[in-house]
Amino acid sequence: MKKILFVCSQNKLRSPTGEAVFGSEPEIEARSAGLNHDAEIPLGTEDVEWADIIFVMEQTHKRKLRKKFRESLKSQKLICLGIPDEYEYMQPELIEIFQQNVPQFIS
Repeated sequence: MKKILFVCSQNKLRSPTGEAVFGSEPEIEARSAGLNHDAEIPLGTEDVEWADIIFVMEQTHKRKLRKKFRESLKSQKLICLGIPDEYEYMQPELIEIFQQNVPQFIS
């Protein structure tokens, strides 16, 4: 079972969409969280340690995550998907971006 974590800033649009798209896939457990302190679901140490693969939406997320969770990042793959904050939750174009870019890292 692959454990994948989607991370953005607020955990309102992009990362919950990633979780929804892949959460029902067989052999995958998916979670999402946000890096901001006021995120819907704030990213915690237990989330980082739980994950096999962490997908961030932007390079700034990658930097923040590495800085804040340096001690918890061990063998997890950390991948930036390069998805700008211009999509709504479950917007078809956003779903397509996830479906095109994520499977290569989880197969």
